[in-house]
Amino acid sequence: MANTQRRVVITGMGAVSGLGLDATSTWEGLLAGRTGARFIPEYAEMNLPTHVAVTIPDFDAQAVVGRRDARRLGRLTHLAVAATEEALAQAQLDLAQEDPTRVGIEIGSAFGALNFVEENAVAIHERGPRALNPAKAPSVLITTTPCYLGIRYGIKGPVNAPVVACATGVVSIGEAARRIQRGEADVVLAGGTDSYLTPLIITSFSRLGAMTTRNNEPETACRPFDLTRDGMIIGEGAVVMVMESLEHALARGATILAEYGGMGFTLDAYNMAAPHPEGDGAARAMKLAMREAGLPPEAIDYISAHGTGTKLNDVAETKAMKTALGEHAYHVPAPSIKPMIGHAMGASGAFGVFTIVKAIETGWIPPTINYTTPDPECDLDYVPNQAREHHVDVGMANAFGFGGQNASIIIKRYRE
Repeated sequence: MANTQRRVVITGMGAVSGLGLDATSTWEGLLAGRTGARFIPEYAEMNLPTHVAVTIPDFDAQAVVGRRDARRLGRLTHLAVAATEEALAQAQLDLAQEDPTRVGIEIGSAFGALNFVEENAVAIHERGPRALNPAKAPSVLITTTPCYLGIRYGIKGPVNAPVVACATGVVSIGEAARRIQRGEADVVLAGGTDSYLTPLIITSFSRLGAMTTRNNEPETACRPFDLTRDGMIIGEGAVVMVMESLEHALARGATILAEYGGMGFTLDAYNMAAPHPEGDGAARAMKLAMREAGLPPEAIDYISAHGTGTKLNDVAETKAMKTALGEHAYHVPAPSIKPMIGHAMGASGAFGVFTIVKAIETGWIPPTINYTTPDPECDLDYVPNQAREHHVDVGMANAFGFGGQNASIIIKRYRE
């Protein structure tokens, strides 16, 4: 059944990725099929299993939050602030003119400032408890990012940090929309952020068999849906969107980029590290998103696939898309952008939503790069290697997390 509650629209977006420090350069990089993956010498020196990642080397935290907050806040918060500033600027939204109790935040992360945890744990073991910097203690909390943004902008409405592993970004945006639909807020800053390139994570995911070991070819290491794929690459980044009730956006004369359609959120209840082999929970999430949006499978023009490049995930997602969309799955382009920006975990689903909004705006969709050898079990249209001109009225973004958490969201072209 179609959702008959308040309509929710997107009026601004900001993005920071390994392809660029703003939404425009990120999008241009995606359409160009450029990758931010690179060899990380420190990983090799530490003898970590994987030496490849997508980082943002040119990001200047001091220019964004000042010297003091650059030192005491985690990098994921710095990235989120930069993306928020850009989103607010595009939306032309002056929060000082808004009722602060009617503005909310839904910006999640999978890990929080994990680098602080690792660094200070080592410091305590080596030099004792006094080595801990107390100013950094609150920054390890995942709620730090939205709370800091709330303090920065004087936001006093519902402020939350969803934590749903790789599905975090999609759930954050979906929950933001639902808060607006329920009348809890008129405006919500929504998205995801993560920066978790630490020895613990690299080693943990490598030991799970989820990371690529193509250390000598970083640019082509991640190969979603390709027969030769051997795992994901980690990335960092942030995407933040300004979401508003349609009434609020129209009242202030905002330019509307796209409209929220619906979200599905499920659990496989199968395994902590592996997806359901038939994509059961993922398929149900896609069906629920379409049901909330009141749309049939044939209405979906584009899918931003989760597509991590692991053996199990790509097959399960392919099966899930076929189950959810039936024969139409073969006619929907479903690329993965992870070979270009890495798996930004808490931000990955938000990047998927970002590509839908940009596809609606520009009429182009990004490719799955490094696709050379088709896998018989992955037989859909993954838009191999070259961006494609393609009209999009309705897009779906998939994000599936460790533990079997599955989220799918539908974003559509705004029509009066």
